[in-house]
Amino acid sequence: MIEAKKASLIGRRTLLTSGAVGLAGLLSGCDALSRNQSFQNILRSAEDANFLVHRALGDRMKLASEYSIADLSPKFRPNGTRDPGTPDYRSSAAQGFSDWQLRLTGLFARPQNFSLSALQSMPQRTQITRHDCVEGWSAIGQWTGVPLKILLDLAQLHRSARFLVFHCADRLGGRPYYESIDLLDAFHPQTILAHQLNGEALPIENGAPLRLRVERQLGYKHAKYVTGIEAVATLVNIGDGKGGYWEDVANYEWYAGV
Repeated sequence: MIEAKKASLIGRRTLLTSGAVGLAGLLSGCDALSRNQSFQNILRSAEDANFLVHRALGDRMKLASEYSIADLSPKFRPNGTRDPGTPDYRSSAAQGFSDWQLRLTGLFARPQNFSLSALQSMPQRTQITRHDCVEGWSAIGQWTGVPLKILLDLAQLHRSARFLVFHCADRLGGRPYYESIDLLDAFHPQTILAHQLNGEALPIENGAPLRLRVERQLGYKHAKYVTGIEAVATLVNIGDGKGGYWEDVANYEWYAGV
């Protein structure tokens, strides 16, 4: 029943948004057009339409279901990159990520860096939620981390900011991994930067030292190994312009609500 409802929602979202997303994806690859102001206006219109459709798909500030300790999965299955494996990452891991820096850049009045210890000293949220993978499996885990809203309030978003881009330490196929969300998801109370899983430091295979938890979306939106958050007005100039690694390379939907 749950899977049928999820399939119905995804199918309806695909039908409603494919025109806007398809236009942006098709045209963003043309450098000459991408420098043309009229073209930029068309893309912005498509992006706005896509944005509004997402808003119409229900109450997106509603909390995702939360569970009890008794519901935890025996093992929280890793997916995607299990270890970025770069010299910088391995060096940081060997130091317990004491030198890790989360950089907030872009459309902030006060762009700044946060160490892992600074993030851990902030007010924390712990939540037990279900992770739904686009591949069809699910797992329930307990996540602890700093609510993203706290960081955004400290860095003070500009009025022109509309999206947050999460830059990550891992690369797939030679391409840097990234994801993005809009501000409605950014300020959702269950959107956190998690540094613990099931009461322990986040394992490397699950995204240490920081991963995004955006609980109202499918698993590929939950970026791992997060090194930076960039506030932007548009996604057109990030990656291939579709809003994330899997959106760029495999045409996954940008909004993956569950």
